[in-house]
Amino acid sequence: MAEPPILSLEGLGLQQGGRWLLGDPNDGPNDGEGLNLHIGPRDRMALIGRNGVGKTTLLRLITGEVEPDRGVRKVKPHANIVWLEQEPDFSQHATLMDFALAGDNAPPEHGVESIAGQLGIDMTTDAATASGGERRRAAIARALAQQPDLLLLDEPTNHLDLAAIDWLESWLDRYRGAFIVISHDRTFLKRLTKATLWLDRGGLRRKDVGFGGYEAWEAQVYAEEARAAEKMDAKLKIEAHWLERGVTARRKRNQGRLEKLWDMRAQRAAMISPGGTAKLKLASDEDFKSKSVIVAEDISKTYEDRPIIKPFSLRIQRGDRIGIVGANGAGKTTLLKMLTKEVEPDTGSVTHARTLSGVMIDQQRSLLDPKKSVRDVLAEGGDWIDVRGGRKHVQAYMKDFLFDPGLVDAKIGTFSGGERSRLLLAREFARTSNLLVLDEPTNDLDLETLDLLQEVIADYEGTVLIVSHDRDFLDRTVTVTLGLDGSGTVDIVAGGYEDWEAKRKKRPVKKAGAQKGSSGAEASAKPSPPPPPPPKSAKLSYKDQRDYEQLPGRIDELEELIAKGEAALADPNLYSADPERFARINGSMELAREEKDAAEERWLTLAERAEG
Repeated sequence: MAEPPILSLEGLGLQQGGRWLLGDPNDGPNDGEGLNLHIGPRDRMALIGRNGVGKTTLLRLITGEVEPDRGVRKVKPHANIVWLEQEPDFSQHATLMDFALAGDNAPPEHGVESIAGQLGIDMTTDAATASGGERRRAAIARALAQQPDLLLLDEPTNHLDLAAIDWLESWLDRYRGAFIVISHDRTFLKRLTKATLWLDRGGLRRKDVGFGGYEAWEAQVYAEEARAAEKMDAKLKIEAHWLERGVTARRKRNQGRLEKLWDMRAQRAAMISPGGTAKLKLASDEDFKSKSVIVAEDISKTYEDRPIIKPFSLRIQRGDRIGIVGANGAGKTTLLKMLTKEVEPDTGSVTHARTLSGVMIDQQRSLLDPKKSVRDVLAEGGDWIDVRGGRKHVQAYMKDFLFDPGLVDAKIGTFSGGERSRLLLAREFARTSNLLVLDEPTNDLDLETLDLLQEVIADYEGTVLIVSHDRDFLDRTVTVTLGLDGSGTVDIVAGGYEDWEAKRKKRPVKKAGAQKGSSGAEASAKPSPPPPPPPKSAKLSYKDQRDYEQLPGRIDELEELIAKGEAALADPNLYSADPERFARINGSMELAREEKDAAEERWLTLAERAEG
């Protein structure tokens, strides 16, 4: 006999600012019936949705903190529901332990101490001066020590280093209760979830498949909606194409970008010496030097007799995407600042190309003025924005970053934290530069914005330095990983996070409880080569391979042609003024749509074969 649910939401609806945010009775995927959700005792669910659609608000409804405008919330008697907030308030607490023990549902102190010890956090730390990582660990210790029946996790991996993320994954894997998690960390979601909740346009869909199957499910839903959109009028078709099919098309193009990334990693693997040092060489060393934009020679850094960065050398080329990973305190930010010449090394030197011009996007993003509009932030109040030397209409540029162009005059204060982060990315990526420095860029971003960020980085013509704990993001983005193990050694590996992990696993296993500063494996270990690119010639004929490489470009051309046609047909006077031209454009668009659909199907078929 099935166990009763811990919690049920039936016919829920919530208004915000005079509109239905959730459970619109007149629209949405739930056909106007409101929002329904049943959470079983062992459910492990990912909550997916764009920034601003109401994911955090839905968690507040589940906890009972927010009352719905319609519908019913039912909770199993004595069920303990615990919410790990994204940004808990520490302002009224002297120490981290004071925060952990506050409130009516406070956990036992010994339980907090036990979990805090495993996470490596001193709970006597002053709450006002604690770092983001320390506050996140304290919040996790408080939440887990309450022994919840239902655990709600809002971006739990923000500010955590890789060791803490691994620990949290292991704890949740053993956990016997239910949880719902909002996270941008794809690896975290794939490893832990068994069902997916998709919050979209005020409605909630559920599928009993973990996050690993989410994209296929999403594509299926979008394809069904696209077929339905064919029955709509021309204006709705345009909106449906942008909203429903834009993401799918972007993901197809990103497959081609990933293919290019494999090739770049293979080239980089050939440049790294067997000793794992940073003497990166090409067949023509002079040619390599001419392309170098940052040259670090035997640089090192020591703080209070502790080696943070042991001497190593590195040449970074134009177009390189360098990822920097490691535990908190291992020296990632120090290394980044040495490479960008913000901090002088104790030994050695760092040289920049004379033409190097950088843009820094860090994790402590300055707050945007909530009274300013999108137009103010992007275009200084005007209609046009300078985008890397060119000019673009601000509303068109907004669409590039997944914003509704109708929000051009909306105040920043009405945006969610993730939307503000996306807006800052849009502003910074418009600046002219040939070096992009990203410090924890994925915090507060939804999955679709992460797809967009990967796309923009892949198309960026300059060099990119990235500090991140997001394993999937690094695997999809960087060509070389600099891995710091806390001993001062810098591993240089062609590829992403998984390639660095593969190298680490080849080393002798350290004893449990080893201190952060303990000696790591020898730097002479041979670096792990990147995973080989998908085999081509064995599976694709010459014609198939040519189509596989050329179709993405043709699809882009057809999309541009269709967009121009749709813009022309949107003129209400066109038919009466020139019916022949109207018919000609309409006919051309139908042919273009048919060709594009066929090209997409052909490319997907070839991609499946090429990728095995």
